[in-house]
Amino acid sequence: MAPPRLTYPTASHPSAAARRLALVAVIAAYVLSFFHRFAPAGIAPELATAFQTNAASLGVLAATYFYVYTLMQLPTGILADTLGPKRVIVAGGFVAAAGSLLFALAPTLSWAIAGRTLTGLGVSVTFIAMLKLFVLWYDERRFASLVGLALFLGNLGSMLAGTPLTAVAQITGWRGVFLFTALLSFVVALLCWRLIENEPSEHRRPIERSTVMQGLMAIVRNRRTWPAVVANFGIAGSFFAFAGLWATPYLMSVHGADKILASHHLSAYFLAFAIGCLALGALSDRLARRKTVLVAASTVYVACWGAFLTLSAQPVIVTFLLFLVMGFANAAFVLTWACAKEVNPPHLSGMSTALTNMGGFLSGALLQPIAGAILDALGGATVVDGVRLYPPDAMTAAISVLAGAAVIGWLAGFMVTETRARNVTLNGAETKR
Repeated sequence: MAPPRLTYPTASHPSAAARRLALVAVIAAYVLSFFHRFAPAGIAPELATAFQTNAASLGVLAATYFYVYTLMQLPTGILADTLGPKRVIVAGGFVAAAGSLLFALAPTLSWAIAGRTLTGLGVSVTFIAMLKLFVLWYDERRFASLVGLALFLGNLGSMLAGTPLTAVAQITGWRGVFLFTALLSFVVALLCWRLIENEPSEHRRPIERSTVMQGLMAIVRNRRTWPAVVANFGIAGSFFAFAGLWATPYLMSVHGADKILASHHLSAYFLAFAIGCLALGALSDRLARRKTVLVAASTVYVACWGAFLTLSAQPVIVTFLLFLVMGFANAAFVLTWACAKEVNPPHLSGMSTALTNMGGFLSGALLQPIAGAILDALGGATVVDGVRLYPPDAMTAAISVLAGAAVIGWLAGFMVTETRARNVTLNGAETKR
């Protein structure tokens, strides 16, 4: 039995020029969401000093973003499929601005966690709403390329969370950085409100709760949805936990890097990841293959984790090379949203991509504090010039949990349905494993 078709607002079809302007504003919001996601990694020592906290509490502070982001994915998918992307993006932008302001002014760890939570709530809606715009405005055979392009540009925010953030924070302090980010988030939200065209009024119809739930359950019951969700859980989640918090402590503790050198590695990782998103998305669309590209790239990603677990202190050239290769291969998960979208009806694209996205953020929310708890349990941390360092064996044990998640995601890739870059629920399209 075919799943019920939702009656939901669809975007109007603006001119190509209007679409480009709107997407510039949306991607600007996405850049900010990436910056917020990874900023704690670049200023982890400053946060630990400012709030006098241990590794586990620092992990909770960073992971709070992921908790609320995870919880908001399915609601965001439903809102994108029903209310339309414009309202979702604009409201999220204003909430993110408020959260960044609260984080910048936080007098205690509890207030900082509250600000981080509010920021996560605001930016949690941007990506899924952006994917909905791609579905509504563009041919599905361009979907992976568009997602790759968005992630490429969005990763500018990740790169800003590396060396630039560290450098600016030394001048203005980390609080000054987030005060400016709050203002920028507010301005971008206003631009989205002005540039994204409203849906036609005749499409604004009430949505019955039962119809929404039937559509959601159709996605959940579809066995072909779940391999993409698990692949995102493992590959994206390990990326969020490592690059989002523990990469800098790992480099400083195991390989003897200083804070600036570690931030250079982080920026290189994000640059390689951004290029990988662009390249793997375009390659998948060109070859009309999802599963093949996903498995090949994730195999390289897992191999890099193996290197991290077996190497002791290495020269800078070796660690830089590993970070570059790992960042590029990490972009394998850019294909998971296409894999989930193309095995479910198009009108449920918001919810299917949201469920997939939920996997990675749930994993990030779990892995960050688990790694911190392992470090605290093994003990032996020392503070040098305000930076908390850990014994190499303890750090290796902590990141082994992240490597395990990456292996789970890699294995799930072998179970993904090959869609040949088209929606297999339409016109009786054939599929194969």
